[in-house]
Amino acid sequence: MNIVLWILIFIGGATGALSAVYIMISLFAMIFFKLYRKVKYHISLYD
Repeated sequence: MNIVLWILIFIGGATGALSAVYIMISLFAMIFFKLYRKVKYHISLYD
């Protein structure tokens, strides 16, 4: 295959993988932050 096509495949795959990792990390960070606020400040989980 052409080298340019391989570069585009790599860039597209890396973009998809990095965005998936970011979504997973931010999801767990948000859950942890909401639980922390619930325990420390007695704030509702839905705020």
